[in-house]
Amino acid sequence: MPLNGDTLGCFALVSYIPEPLAGFLDRLQIELIPNTKPRAHVTILPPRPYCGEIKKAIETIQQEARELAPFTVELGDIEIFPQSNVVYLGIRAGAAELKAMYYALNRGQLAYKEPFVYHPHITLAQNIGAEEARRLAALVRERWEAWDGSRSFTVSLMLFVQHVAHDIWADVAPAPLLSEFPVAREAV
Repeated sequence: MPLNGDTLGCFALVSYIPEPLAGFLDRLQIELIPNTKPRAHVTILPPRPYCGEIKKAIETIQQEARELAPFTVELGDIEIFPQSNVVYLGIRAGAAELKAMYYALNRGQLAYKEPFVYHPHITLAQNIGAEEARRLAALVRERWEAWDGSRSFTVSLMLFVQHVAHDIWADVAPAPLLSEFPVAREAV
């Protein structure tokens, strides 16, 4: 994370997860880290400082989004990043598309050298020690196995967001993915 882990003032690009899966994941995060204010999402561009014109960043993101088709993300298993002890939900399908989006957008004015290689995932618990991560991952595995709802969602909209206060990210601008597909005309 930028600025020694403090992302206040930083920007990111995310896609929110729809209900009912989002509600399940948000409740799960609150169970793990009680004073958090989650909003289930998959990150496309991790938090980064940005000093340029916000309008130009938005234009770049929206222009790129118009070239991308919506796609499905299927969630996988509960895992832990060993270096950071982040407990996360892996992505079984859709990771290649998320990586392509990341590489298409992490350049020019939005470029930022991440402290870790970009690995699409859904964060469930972070800023914890290794032992706590193992304990929470075991609990999350139980909850995830018991979840009988959908384990997939469609990414059709990205949101440029800014970290404005402790645990609060504000939506700055939407960037819808290509929503109209060309229709083949019949020969006359």
